Amino acid sequence: MTMETPSKDSSVFDDISLSITGAATSILDLIFGNLQKIIGPNNMAYVFVLPNLLIFGIFILFPMLLNFWYAFTGGTEFQPQNRPYVGMKNFEQLFDCQSFLDPNTCREDIFWRGAINTTGYVFVQVVLMVLLALITAVVLNRDIRGRGFFRSVFFYPVLLSPIVVALVWKWILQENGLFNGVLTGMGFNKVMFLTNATWARFWVVIMSTWAYMGFYTLILLAGLQAIPLQLYEAARMDGATDWQSFKNITVPLLRPTLLVVVILALIRAVQVFDVVYAFTRGGPGTATLSMVQYIYDIGFASPARRFGIAASASIVMAGVLIIATLIQLWLNRRAEEA
Repeated sequence: MTMETPSKDSSVFDDISLSITGAATSILDLIFGNLQKIIGPNNMAYVFVLPNLLIFGIFILFPMLLNFWYAFTGGTEFQPQNRPYVGMKNFEQLFDCQSFLDPNTCREDIFWRGAINTTGYVFVQVVLMVLLALITAVVLNRDIRGRGFFRSVFFYPVLLSPIVVALVWKWILQENGLFNGVLTGMGFNKVMFLTNATWARFWVVIMSTWAYMGFYTLILLAGLQAIPLQLYEAARMDGATDWQSFKNITVPLLRPTLLVVVILALIRAVQVFDVVYAFTRGGPGTATLSMVQYIYDIGFASPARRFGIAASASIVMAGVLIIATLIQLWLNRRAEEA
């Protein structure tokens, strides 16, 4: 039996790599060593946090502050210094309605159509997705054959781009798509899934639930696996049924994880845009128009570029999200204290 010896080229490459690594380490040690002497060891943490703070400030904090300025200014100019201050005029224009339940009576009727569509979508999609994710997590937490395979299958759609998901579903459901091809092959008439308002809303909910459910299933599955098995064994010894164990053990101990899932699902549902925009463009008409698409249309896609109204609408949406999250946290605290 012969042993392979490293080649000469490999040894040279390793020597070069070690030399480069050593030189880089020496330079960094020299820089940070001298910096530590100047500012002190206790302040070095700020040096390492500074890059993240700069990224946060440039790409998140600054746009948020700029958005607030646009919300209280008017005109069509993009440069902030060229926009006149108008106070609450943009918000007054958004809420100028005789009846908030009838968008036709509102000055910004498209905004309220988007708000009503988004509200209905949130209630249906969040409830459906959390329920299906919980059922799926409970099933995948059991000792079933092929459990790893099924976990991968349910999580796979999360890895796809929302645009890819929308285009695939659009190809399946369009007039001459796969679904209608199967229907006509069975002797049925074609169904206009994407040009009928009811069908379009239905498939938007189904498509988005399919696309995102795996993410929340994974979170709930992690929460289920954190529950000690001894509790279920003790309940089984006391004669508890599977439903009683689920009701009295799983649900109470899983409540914090469920709260996280509901909040994340709610935020994502309110901010829905890309997957729906690529799927229906908000149509037919305004049947699937969301609040985020309204903001995009009037702020970027429209020739008028009404930045003030778009910024005001985004602040209203952010306020709704904050209030909804606080209500959920308050209800969860009340449930824990009860």
